[in-house]
Amino acid sequence: MQNGKDVIASADKKAAYGPDIDIGKYKVSTYTPEKVDDIEKVSDDMKERMVNVGVTPCKKGRSGTLLFVDNGPSHISKHTDDIELMSIREAAKRYDLSEYLWKAVEPEKDKYTSKTYLEDSDGYFIRVKAGKHIKEPVQTCMLINRNKQMQNVHNIVIVEEGASLEIITGCTTSKHAGESLHIGISETFIKDNASLTFSMIHNWGESTHVRPRSGAILGKNAKFVNNYVILNRVGSVQSYPAAYLNGEGASAKFSSICLSHEGSDIDMGSKVELNAQGTSAEIISRSITLGGRMIARGRLSGNASGAKAHLECRSLVLRDGGLTFAVPELESTVADVEMTHEAAVGKIARDQVEYLMMRGLTEDEAVGMIVRGFLEGGITGLPEHLKNEIDNAIEKANLGS
Repeated sequence: MQNGKDVIASADKKAAYGPDIDIGKYKVSTYTPEKVDDIEKVSDDMKERMVNVGVTPCKKGRSGTLLFVDNGPSHISKHTDDIELMSIREAAKRYDLSEYLWKAVEPEKDKYTSKTYLEDSDGYFIRVKAGKHIKEPVQTCMLINRNKQMQNVHNIVIVEEGASLEIITGCTTSKHAGESLHIGISETFIKDNASLTFSMIHNWGESTHVRPRSGAILGKNAKFVNNYVILNRVGSVQSYPAAYLNGEGASAKFSSICLSHEGSDIDMGSKVELNAQGTSAEIISRSITLGGRMIARGRLSGNASGAKAHLECRSLVLRDGGLTFAVPELESTVADVEMTHEAAVGKIARDQVEYLMMRGLTEDEAVGMIVRGFLEGGITGLPEHLKNEIDNAIEKANLGS
C-alpha cells in the first residue's frame, strides 16, 4: 500500500515538464456512461471520432474492444478466450492486483497521478494468458463526451510469460467537449519471453489538455514497441513514458511523430532504464513545428553491462513564431555500455522541393511529399490505417503553404 500522506501532499505538485494546469477547473466526469452493447451500432458522431483515431467500430480484424466514455466503460467485448478484458474495478473484485497497481508509476509523482490515486479511478484491464499469441489487435478507445470535464483513468496491461499482443489505442473528444482534461495512468507488465506492440493515436479538441503517465516493466527477453502519433491541434500535451528493462536481454523501442500547430504546447519524451545485462533500447522522434511549441525529450540510462541503445530526435520548422527544442540525454553507471544519440532541427531543403517540382509536382505537393516521408521515417512497420491517418492530417494541415 502506498503512503497516503505522500500522495495527498502531492495533490498540488506541479509536473516536472509542460505548462501547469489548474485541475480544479474541471469536474470529474461520470463513471457510469451509457452502455453500448453492439460496437457496430454506436452513434454517427462517435463512429467518426473512433475511426479518426484508428479504432474500427466493427468486430472484424480485432480480438477485442474496450470503449471508455468519460470515466467508465461503455463497451467491452472479446473474441478469444486467450485474453481477459474488463474494467479495473471489475478486475479488482476478481483478483488481488496489489502486485501491479502503482508499481510502474508512482502515485506521488505529481498532481495528476495523485488525483487518479485518490479518486481510485477506473480504467481498463488487459491480460494475455501465458504462451498465447493473439493474432489480431485488441483496440481501446478513450472518449471525453462532456465539456469542461476531467477524464482520469488507470489502466493495467499484463502480457504473461511467452505471450504476445498488439494494442491499438485511440484517444479523442466529442465535438462539444474540446475544453477538457485527460489524465491517463497506464502500467504495463511484460513477463519473460513475452512481447507487446502498443500504438496510440491522439486526436483531441483544440483546448484539451492531456497528461498521460505511463510505465512498463519488462522481464527476461521481453520486447516492447511503443508508437505514438499526434497530428491535430491540441491545447497541450505533456508525456514522458518510461520503460524499465529489468530482465536480461529485454528490449524497448519508443517511436513518435508529432505536429505542433499554432497555439499548441507539446512536451513529449520517453526514457528507458537498461537495468539488466544485454538489454537494448531505441528512441526515435519526428516532429514538425507549425507555429506551436514542440519539445522532444529522450533519456537512456545504462545500468548493466552489455547494454546498447540509440536516441534520435529530428524536427522540422515550417512556420515562424513557434519553438522547437530537442533534449537528448545519455547516462551510464557502468563501463561496458554502448549508447549514442543524435538531434537535428532544420527546414526543408529548397533543392529537394525544386527537384520534385521539375518532376511535375506543384510546390505544395512537393513540400507535402517531403514532410510525409519525414514523418513516416519515425515509425517503421505502420499499419495501413495509421499511414492513412498521417496522409489525411498532412492534407488537412496544408503543410505546403
